[in-house]
Amino acid sequence: MLWYLLIVPRFKRLFANGDDAKDLTWHANGRNCDGMVRHLDDFSQWKQIVCLFLDFGKEARNLGLGLASDGMNPYAI
Repeated sequence: MLWYLLIVPRFKRLFANGDDAKDLTWHANGRNCDGMVRHLDDFSQWKQIVCLFLDFGKEARNLGLGLASDGMNPYAI
């Protein structure tokens, strides 16, 4: 079974709430940059993406998405 979630309306609702919007831009505005890996932005792969796509990297409201497939077995019969 495949679940399709409408993600754009969910993001719009998140940014409409002031507290959630502040949390969503924390990585650009209030993060402690001390050399420790504490956020996705601290990884070298993410820094490479930001360098390759400059317009994407300038926007603090960009969100990184992850896919979790806990318990999903695509080869089960």
